[in-house]
Amino acid sequence: MTGPCFVDANVFVYARDPRDPQKRERAAQWIDLLWSERLGRTSAQAIAELYVVATRKLGIAPERAWQQVERYLTWKPCPVDEQVLRRGREIEQRYRLSWWDSTIVAAAQIQDCVLLLTEDLQDGATFGSVTARNPFTLETREAAAVYAVERRAPILHRPRGRPKRAALG
Repeated sequence: MTGPCFVDANVFVYARDPRDPQKRERAAQWIDLLWSERLGRTSAQAIAELYVVATRKLGIAPERAWQQVERYLTWKPCPVDEQVLRRGREIEQRYRLSWWDSTIVAAAQIQDCVLLLTEDLQDGATFGSVTARNPFTLETREAAAVYAVERRAPILHRPRGRPKRAALG
């Protein structure tokens, strides 16, 4: 991992949803990696959505759901404040995203995240410095770096100083 990674609510939810074991395992792997590397980021909006889905759709008791949600408060979730709302509006207009997706992207940008783990946006879509990735198709390990040799542009100016003797000959 090379930088902070924003986790959307759906990743948190899948990490607790017993109905899809493969997604549950992959979501848990991502969350564990982000805990160990201290690179996990989220927002108050994503945390609130996790609580609602956990209690209403997954049938988790409110006390237990709150315990799960409370863990992520240590990630210092980005509040939904004036800055997020203004940036969200800019993102909504520029990228034609839904309002809720725009505020998630805004929170990721404000926290200087390089990745946004979500199933809700197109995999690989870039929004400024943030790239949305589907955590269920992206490996938790970092891809190896690829280096390409670039050709050097020809020098258009004469060299400075006196010409070399070989060039005079």
